[in-house]
Amino acid sequence: MSAIDFGKVAVLLGGKSAEREVSLKSGTMVLAALRSRGVDAHPFDPAERGLDALMDERFHRAFIVLHGRFGEDGTLQGALEWLGIPYTGSGVLASALAMDKLRSKLLWQAVGLPTPPCELLHAGADLGAVAARLGVPIMVKPVNEGSSVGMSKVREAGGLDEAFALAVNYDPMVMAEKFVEGPELTVGILADETLPIIKLETPRDFYDYQAKYISDDTRYIIPCGLPQARERELQALCLEAFRALGCSGWGRVDLMLDAEGAPYLLEVNTAPGMTDHSLVPMAARAAGMSYEDLCLRILEAAHAG
Repeated sequence: MSAIDFGKVAVLLGGKSAEREVSLKSGTMVLAALRSRGVDAHPFDPAERGLDALMDERFHRAFIVLHGRFGEDGTLQGALEWLGIPYTGSGVLASALAMDKLRSKLLWQAVGLPTPPCELLHAGADLGAVAARLGVPIMVKPVNEGSSVGMSKVREAGGLDEAFALAVNYDPMVMAEKFVEGPELTVGILADETLPIIKLETPRDFYDYQAKYISDDTRYIIPCGLPQARERELQALCLEAFRALGCSGWGRVDLMLDAEGAPYLLEVNTAPGMTDHSLVPMAARAAGMSYEDLCLRILEAAHAG
């Protein structure tokens, strides 16, 4: 498609989730990339303007660069479908499922895909018993947040209370997940094809918000160092996990390998970061695709539901 064929494009950025600042950075870069290729792109922050303005200003497409709730969880996707505006990324149901870490894991378990054991936590729960069942270390996560917001790695059972107290500030639903000791990998997906696997290494306790967006000592290893046949197997697993949730367009699947090299799926991101630290642009670059071309490919796949 040529730039003119896209029509007037709203780059949806900012929003009101805990990931607002990351979204603003991602969206600003996407906006500049699209404009550099002649696309009539405009910033649109739903936290500051009503969605009716999308109709009033006659936007033809929406490039969603909102992370977290009210942008990545199906709510905005439903509104755009109601308005009849094609948008990038997964549809309503897939977005909602992928945002909900617990239910995405339950679905993977149901179809036989590997994912670490987990439990839902609640106030008054016997956290010591949870630790005994899962074994330490344990990751404690808000169920419906991204970018590692509110996450903690707990090495001793006594630390679960503090980790739960932190996570519940971001989401009333909190889960404990068995921590898999081994390499962390991520697989970008674009137009139903996988990008090269990236291996993540950080001196921090885990790949947290600081490691993702601020620190300069995080290592991104491409090629990931696995034998080519093994990399293809893991890419196929991630694509299967992506499709199992009904995801489409583009996204990213995160996973861990244990000491024996067995994979464990963690989550799917349906509107991944697009900053200068972000993983999908990095993987696309390793595949020979510029940031600008990546943005155009994502926009080309915009759908109306």
